Amino acid sequence: MDIFQPPIKRSVTIAGHQTSITLEPLFWDALEQAAADASLPLNALVAQIDADRLTVDDPPNLASAIRSWLFVQATRDDA
Repeated sequence: MDIFQPPIKRSVTIAGHQTSITLEPLFWDALEQAAADASLPLNALVAQIDADRLTVDDPPNLASAIRSWLFVQATRDDA
């Protein structure tokens, strides 16, 4: 697998609103797998991550929040 691929922009629906998220394919694959593992639609998982990021004082953008969330999940899985 070539990990150095350009980002891909996709549209997702969060709380009834469409938004675009740009992530590298590696992160899209990991996000899709995390949604499948949680038995959630991709939009629902993204909505959860979005809601969580908005609880901090200085929330990152959604793409950064997704990458950070995926990293934390991966490190938990390795423990």
